[in-house]
Amino acid sequence: MDDMANRRAVVTGASSGIGEAVVRDLRARGWDVVGVARRAARLEALDAEVGSRSYAADLTSEADVAALAAHLADTGPVHALVHVAGGARGTQRVEDGDAADWRWMFEANVLSAQLLTAALLPLLRRAAEADGHADTVYVTSTAAQTAYPGGAGYNAAKAGESMLVHALRLELNGEPIRVVEIAPGMVQTEEFSLNRLGGDRAAAEKVYDGVEEPLTAADVADVIGYALGAPGHVNLDLVTMRPVAQSAQHLLARGRLRPRSDID
Repeated sequence: MDDMANRRAVVTGASSGIGEAVVRDLRARGWDVVGVARRAARLEALDAEVGSRSYAADLTSEADVAALAAHLADTGPVHALVHVAGGARGTQRVEDGDAADWRWMFEANVLSAQLLTAALLPLLRRAAEADGHADTVYVTSTAAQTAYPGGAGYNAAKAGESMLVHALRLELNGEPIRVVEIAPGMVQTEEFSLNRLGGDRAAAEKVYDGVEEPLTAADVADVIGYALGAPGHVNLDLVTMRPVAQSAQHLLARGRLRPRSDID
C-alpha cells in the first residue's frame, strides 16, 4: 500500500460491476480513486463506503469529458486511467440489427475511449514526468477477439476499442506510459446481461445457468490491480482471462467440472 500512496487513478464505469470492483480494489491497495459514471447517487454511496471521490459524467459527451478533465486538473495528478465503461445491447443477427443499439455500442465502447484518452493524456504525461511512469488500462472483451452469432454489434464495438488500444500503444512508443488491455470472457455481474437483454431478468440469469464459477467483477479488478502494481518497466499488453469452464468463446461447460477419470 505504501507504494501506491498519493497515486490517483480515474476509474470509469464505477457505478456498478467491474468498474465498481476496481474502485474497491484500488482503494484497498492504497490508491486515491476518482470514480466516474453517469449515476451520481450510486457513486456517492460508493464514496461514502470506500473513500473514493466521484465525478458524474456521460463519457460519450465531449462537454462532459472536457469538464471532467478540467476537474481532475484542478484537484490533483492523474497517475492512471482505468477505462471500464461500455456495454452491449441486443443479440440480433447482422440482418436484424437495430441501428440505435449499434450506434450506442460504438459510442459507449469506442468513442468514449477516444474522448477520454485524448482529454486525460496531458495529465498522464504530467504525472509520468514527475513520477517516472503513468498507466492506461482498458477493459475490452473476448468478444473483440472472436465473433459469434448474435454478437456482431458488440464484436465490432469491442474490436474497435481493442484496435484503439493497440494503436495508442504504438503512438506512445518512447513515452513512459503503459497501455494495458484486459479482455475478460464470461463475467457474471449484476447488470451486463440484464442490460444487454433489455431488462429480461430470467433471460439474463439463464446466460450463467449451470456454469461453475464464472468470473466475477472482483476477479477482473484483481488482475487490473496486479497490472498497475507491476514494476514500471513491465507492460501487460493484453491479458485474456476466462473462467475455467469457458475454454473458448463458443465452448462453455455447464455442470460440475470433473477430472476425466471421474467420468463413467
